[in-house]
Amino acid sequence: MARDLSRLLRPRSIAVVGGGAWCAQVVKQSLLMGFSGDIHIVHPRGAVIEGIASVPTVEDLPQVPDAVFVGVNRHVAIDVVGRLARMGAGGAVCFASGFAEAAAEDASGTDLQAQLVAAAGDMPVLGPNCYGYINALDGALLWPDQHGCPRVDSGVAILTQSSNIAINLTMQQRGLPVSYVVACGNMAQTTQAEIALGLLDDPRVTAIGLHIEGFGDTAAWHRLAVLAAERGVPLIALKVGASEQAQRATVSHTASLAGGDAGAGALLARLGIGRARDLPTFVETLKLLHVAGRLDAPTLSSVSCSGGEASLAADTAHGRAVSFPALTQGQRSALQQALGSMVALSNPLDYNTYIWRDAQAMTRAWAPMAADHIGLTLLIVDYPHTDAKDWECATLAALGVRAQTGRPVAVVATLPELMPLEVAQRLITGGVVPMNGLTEAIAAAEIAAHLGAPVAVVPLRSGAARDGETLSEAQAKVALAEHGVAVPKSVSAQGKSVPDLTGLIPPFAVKGLGLAHKTEAGAVRLNVAAEQVGAVLADLPGTGAIIEEMVTDGVAELLVGVTRDPAHGFVLTLGAGGVFTEILADTVSLLVPSDEGAVKQALTKLKCAPLLSGYRAKPAADIDSIVAAVMAVQSYVIAQADVISEVEINPLICTPTRAVAADALIRIAKD
Repeated sequence: MARDLSRLLRPRSIAVVGGGAWCAQVVKQSLLMGFSGDIHIVHPRGAVIEGIASVPTVEDLPQVPDAVFVGVNRHVAIDVVGRLARMGAGGAVCFASGFAEAAAEDASGTDLQAQLVAAAGDMPVLGPNCYGYINALDGALLWPDQHGCPRVDSGVAILTQSSNIAINLTMQQRGLPVSYVVACGNMAQTTQAEIALGLLDDPRVTAIGLHIEGFGDTAAWHRLAVLAAERGVPLIALKVGASEQAQRATVSHTASLAGGDAGAGALLARLGIGRARDLPTFVETLKLLHVAGRLDAPTLSSVSCSGGEASLAADTAHGRAVSFPALTQGQRSALQQALGSMVALSNPLDYNTYIWRDAQAMTRAWAPMAADHIGLTLLIVDYPHTDAKDWECATLAALGVRAQTGRPVAVVATLPELMPLEVAQRLITGGVVPMNGLTEAIAAAEIAAHLGAPVAVVPLRSGAARDGETLSEAQAKVALAEHGVAVPKSVSAQGKSVPDLTGLIPPFAVKGLGLAHKTEAGAVRLNVAAEQVGAVLADLPGTGAIIEEMVTDGVAELLVGVTRDPAHGFVLTLGAGGVFTEILADTVSLLVPSDEGAVKQALTKLKCAPLLSGYRAKPAADIDSIVAAVMAVQSYVIAQADVISEVEINPLICTPTRAVAADALIRIAKD
């Protein structure tokens, strides 16, 4: 059910239950932040905190509170939450620990957590084991510690599954305006996605950053993504907790390449949520989105007064999904007028230093780089911490470029510590993004330029993985062929006897059965002539064999696999196939079901993609046949979703006219 979090997150009255140091901090921090509503304290022995006298029970409060910090032990907390719910309170933060997070040491923790949820009923509860939240827009805090958030008029919201990370993020000195910080705790009742949905109701929230350890209900995340897209609020995730599944040995290549982290990445992409890989990039991306919003192109300009910095910018972007396009003729003409003939014109641009200290000249020289086709212009400026008076011209020029062009502009310090906080705040006020670190700036631009719209299909849920049995290659190919996968003509050999090969055209591939990794076991023989089949069978390991026509006109080999990921659904992996699959690790992951357009787009992201489009005068593969094979695999998985553990084709041999499954594996759950 959707709970109304408005009273809890934007309260006009706060109550604190408990009298210890943590509870005292909640009162102190709310007063320091300038909360204008009522603050009440509940304590049975008449504690006085910050001059505020307490009442003995929640029933003695002079009004029904909007938000309550429950700072008592876990057993008392359950009783207090139940009484608050019956009173009609707006919501509560349960600070106490010793619930489900401690179940390994105390088996009663899980039961106590269930009791807490039952006591709360429809009243929203954050936690347990939760630090609470900071509302820096209204000065409302249910937060039992110091923090670094100033009051703001608008800003990004940050939700974390770690209280310590939440505290650290409030202390950032990068100029990021933070409207809310919420520590989600155990999320026994109210999930991270539901909290974020509640924050979307506040139009002062410009973007939402999510530190995620696990997703839980993917349908709730889908609702969040759709509503955020409708309201124009970008979502950025810092997803942690790569699964050990990717490290363990499995019967398929796919499972070793596409563990839980691949599933998480596929889900985030499906939902249109950008993904940062570290905290600095997380912060810088949120800052970029707060000031400039989504970028309309993955194109960059770089302006610096050093050839070394220009090269560094180009190198930093190398391998990322952003580019520095060559200057247009219009840009060249404008730059020549501003800089003369002594400056070599290029993007990235080294404009030299002879116009330094002349803010108007710098503005004229920099403005052509912020052209309409450029997603973000990076003005590289490192402010000294000794005496930065001479750098005022750079600040003025950056603000001038933004005002003159109306395009997204960032001032980038190559080293994070060389962006003074006061300068960052001035730049933000003028619509310029201050960015701490060149690497982080380009990573943030890449994310902000590729935020997609959420796909309006909830991923197919897979349930928990179960032990299973592996079908033989012949059985797997029959099953997949029934759903439209092209397979070679073949016959099976029992024992070492040569079967009837009538109707098969040599050369043949002869493969032993009953082995998980046939190539490593020496159970695959290729280019076998008809007269050699008997000798090959006699020497081949395995329990029986399959003899099939070889596909001789392949231009590329791909892997197509699906693994069951209980956290994210079925994960579809496309990658470079054949014997070098793990070595190359060239893969892209999607969620099942994905449409044909998504599959085609994923194929273009592979490093081996040039082979599919024709490389060095070789013919191109039939992309439509490849996509059809992938869609056929998905069709089989969807039809058998209750029992499928893994499906893999490796290799899918891609030719100019067809795509053929040369090897196949299916593992199904036992009854």
